[in-house]
Parts: sequence; C-alpha cells; structure tokens
Amino acid sequence: MPTQCKPLSFRFQGFQRRRVTAAFDGGSITSNAGALLLREIDRFAGLFDRVAACFKDHRDPKLRVHALRTMLAQRITGIALGYEDLNDHDDLRRDPLLALLADTLEGRRKGCAPLAGKSTLQRLEHAPVGGEPGRYHKIGHDADALQAVLVELFIELWEGKPPSRLVLDIDSTDDEVHGHQEGRRFHGYYGHYCFLPLYITCGGRPLFALLRPGNSDPAAGATEALGRVIARLRQEWPWLKILVRADSAYAREDLMAWCEDNRVDYVIGVAKNARLIEKIGWELADAEAEADRHGRPARRFTEFLYATLTSWSRRRRVVAKAEHLPGKSNPRFVVTSLSAGMFSARTVYERVYCPRGDMENTIKEQQLDLFSERTSASRFDANQLRLLFSAFASILFDVLRRALVGTRLARATAGTLRLKLLKIGARVSVSVRRVRVAMDSAHPYADAFARVHARLRA
Repeated sequence: MPTQCKPLSFRFQGFQRRRVTAAFDGGSITSNAGALLLREIDRFAGLFDRVAACFKDHRDPKLRVHALRTMLAQRITGIALGYEDLNDHDDLRRDPLLALLADTLEGRRKGCAPLAGKSTLQRLEHAPVGGEPGRYHKIGHDADALQAVLVELFIELWEGKPPSRLVLDIDSTDDEVHGHQEGRRFHGYYGHYCFLPLYITCGGRPLFALLRPGNSDPAAGATEALGRVIARLRQEWPWLKILVRADSAYAREDLMAWCEDNRVDYVIGVAKNARLIEKIGWELADAEAEADRHGRPARRFTEFLYATLTSWSRRRRVVAKAEHLPGKSNPRFVVTSLSAGMFSARTVYERVYCPRGDMENTIKEQQLDLFSERTSASRFDANQLRLLFSAFASILFDVLRRALVGTRLARATAGTLRLKLLKIGARVSVSVRRVRVAMDSAHPYADAFARVHARLRA
C-alpha cells in the first residue's frame, strides 16, 4: 500500500529575484513565548497552588500521569493565552514552552505528552462538589474555598498602605447558552436561554463570581455574597469603610437594610416611576427650557426623602438627575446612605455612582477576552468551575498590568495584553543544562516585555 508523505518544501511567489520557500522543519517552535511571564506571575502570586489546594485528588498515585496542579495551571494559562476550548489542549499538550508548567519536558510514561489532553481536563472540570468522588470522577473540589481564593489573593496582592475605603461593585449579566445545560432558563428581558452569573469586583479585580440559573432574580444571593466578602476584608482591615454600588435591580429592602446594619454605605440605582418623576417636575421643566434655549442637553440635580408604597421599610435619601436631551427627557434616580452634608446630590451621581460603568467593562472583558461565557458543559457545577477559571485568569492580567504601571499598556484589556506580550513566536532548544527560548528579534513590544520581567523578578 503506498504511503503518503508530506511535502518537505513549499515554493511561493519570488521576491526581487529570490526564491521564496517554506517547510515544516523549524524544529521546536511555540507561539506562546509570553507564557514565561505568566509563569513568573504565578511565582509572585501563588495562584496555581492556592487553586490546587481547593481540590482533592483521589486518583491512584501509581497510575497518575498528570499532577493536579499541572492540570489547573494548564487550564488557567490556556484561557489567558486565548485557548477557550478543551479541544485546544490536545494540540497544546506538546507545546515545548507550556510544558514548563508541568516542571518537566517529558511525559511520565513513554510516548505520553507532559501536559493533559481534553479528556483528562474534562474529568477535572466535572469534579464533584464535596462528598466522595465517583468511579469516573476521582477529583473533588470545595466550591466555597475556590470563591475565597479570589478574596485572599485580592488582600495579599494589595500594594501600599492598607486601604481606608473600598468601593465594591455588584452586577449580573446574561450568559447565553445554545445547548441543554443544567440550569439554563429562558430570560424574558434578554430574549434567549441563558445563565445569569453574579459578579462582585473592586477596581476591576474579581472578588466573587457565581453562576446562577437563567431565571434567577438579579439580586438573588447578593446579600449573602457581600456578607462573606466584606467579613473577610474587615477581618484583614478592621476599620475599613466600604461603599457598595449597583444598578436598580439591587434596590431591595433586604440588601439596603443589611448594609445599614453592618456599617456599609451604598449607592444604588432606582427604577423611575410616576411618583419619582412627579417629585422632580420643576427641575425637569427648567432643564427643558434651558435645553431649548441653548440647543444642547441640560441637567439639574436635586434630592428628597422617598419610600416605596410597600417594599421599603422606611424613607431613604434619593438623588435625582433631571436631564433633558434633544427631543426627550432623561430622568435618573439613585438611593444612597451617604450623608447630604458630605456628598452633594451632583457629587453622589456624577462622581460616585457613574463610575459604576467601569464594572460593565470588566464583565465584558471576562466574557469576550477570558471566555467566562464558554459555559457549554452539560453539568452546572462544571460551568461554575469554568466561570471561576476565567476569574483566576483575570488575576494574572491584573498583576501584569501592575508591572506595566507608567506605560501605555497599564490600562490595556486582557485581549490587547495577550496580543502584544503573550503571543510571541519563539524557537525552543533544550540541552542538559538549560532551556533556551529564542524569541522574535523584531517583536515591537520587547521593551515592555523586558520591563515586566524586571519588575516580576524584583
């Protein structure tokens, strides 16, 4: 039977009387040379060890091929490098540079790759929550401990003096699904089947990430989640002042009352209604007159005490923005515990509440750049793990940004940092004494790479 051989050389259109040829004979080459930085970040932050401590490995040590920490490092690093699917790891398992995550360049068995393939990683993701593992899933995990890792790393990676005040943003978003996953539900507002994950962040850093069924109330579990996060923060910094920011879906009596009972300030949006609009009738008319007179948007700010007819237990301070845009009015309302003597109505709305929009950018980065919406596993707990793996990957980028302070990349998105600092072509050569990674000599961000390396090694 004749054999098929790959062509050794490919010829292309010539250039200035020169022949142009190509061949798959470059040796051991990777496009992920920037993973070296991620390995240094983990040495600095201890992320992979902390995550691995939340799992229990019941596999027979004699039959174990890939260590638990190696598989977790491989999965989280893969997300950071842009590999969203488990299928990608069947090719990545032999990447000469990613093999460093396993601290070995050869598999434990002859002919076995140093990293795990998709089937092994799938068993990791389907690790049962607590209890005894099953026949096919011998790795278990502690869901609460994994959530706690986000807060612990936030505390340990804090730089400078202990904070006197922190702003916690809480929000939810839709995670559209296309299969028959556990927990998928149709959501009338978004108009599709989805999950409804809940996030808590501080300055763009994740503190909590919980996957919820698509028919969940937006504020479901928010009070309990805030309680856990804030209790740990105050255990570390007892006199810490905390402000909670959220949109109108969280203007609930139980959440606001909990904040008031636990010395937590809040600024939360309130859905507009006829009673609220009536209270700012004069301000809206004044803003409309100015807008018509000058031909540009006009706004006024005011405040008043307000309570709903049945759901709120008492009257609270509500700040209103009476704005008129070309052709229409645009009133907005927020309820707050901040005192009028220290924070004017305009300050509360523009300087305290409006920066909440940065959290929406954080969630978009999680979904678009770090694939938190890649929740295609059949089991709900497996998709919860994927959401957390995405949050852990964002910590790697947070440390990377800190090392870039003072440069134009200090506020870059994860996708931009991946493209400029992580996806670098390199030839990898291995000898008895060293592993040499020869990176692209013409890489345009070599200076930024050197800066990050110096700061991490310091």
